[in-house]
Amino acid sequence: MKNFILDVDTGVDDAFALLFAARHPEINLLGVTCVDGNTNLKQVIINTLKVLDAAEAGDIPVSAGATRPLIDEPRYAEHVHGADGLGDLGFPESKRTLDPRPAVELIRDLVEGSSEPVTLIPLAPLTNIALFLRAFPESAKKLERIVLMGGSASIGNATATAEFNIWHDPEAAAIVFQSGIPITMYGLDVFNDLTMNRTYSKRLMDENHAPSTFAGRLVDAMLDRLEYEITLGDYGAVATALKPELSTQVTMKAMVDTTFGPNRGATICDRRPEAFQELDPAHLDAPRIEVCTAIDVDAMRELWLQTISRR
Repeated sequence: MKNFILDVDTGVDDAFALLFAARHPEINLLGVTCVDGNTNLKQVIINTLKVLDAAEAGDIPVSAGATRPLIDEPRYAEHVHGADGLGDLGFPESKRTLDPRPAVELIRDLVEGSSEPVTLIPLAPLTNIALFLRAFPESAKKLERIVLMGGSASIGNATATAEFNIWHDPEAAAIVFQSGIPITMYGLDVFNDLTMNRTYSKRLMDENHAPSTFAGRLVDAMLDRLEYEITLGDYGAVATALKPELSTQVTMKAMVDTTFGPNRGATICDRRPEAFQELDPAHLDAPRIEVCTAIDVDAMRELWLQTISRR
């Protein structure tokens, strides 16, 4: 059993990840924290509670975090995820209640209260995580690892060079990358490989099972909206944390561009041989992180499908 805390900005791909984390028998989902990102914080919370209902999850604490990035104004992705951030499918409101603790306090309490190692899995802009690191550094040191969905060692999506989660709050991302906590980056280099089409949504819908139907409707809604194969996206970070053997990881020095130029929010991952890196003073003190460069797509997709359909 692995102890996970998820930090989310629940749009559709966060929903795929939450469904999996709440339903997999080897995951102990200690709690979920919410942050402004794909949509505004109020809607993120509403969506998160709905997804936990759909997953038939137990009493998992959910708390509210940052309403905006550390410096920038919020920039949402509702053009991708729908006006409500969850495909505009009109899922029923949840009767779950929000934990009264702020996100950073819930993370601290869950880490301090666990007798076993805890992995923190941010699937969103890293604002909550940076605030937690600054507010409770001694608790942060007790984390086993941070496995985040964000960044890229190649191209961007929010801009030509920056991935959305990092671009949304580069200063927060820089704090996390420089924290000294072991980090695995599940970024765009693999994010777009884990595709879904109507063959898989039909398989889910044919299960005649509430969590599968919910997932299938989300897949179909995104296929209708985007008109090309979609990706399971954020789920891959949770799968990597649970089963690292499904991904290829390469240790790289990595920095976040926090300048206000065209590369703002880019994750600069150094792929050069060590001899070249040693000649570059800008990278001498860059933190080393594990970067996912490839995944076993079929195995990772099947793991998700089987877990969502599990009765």
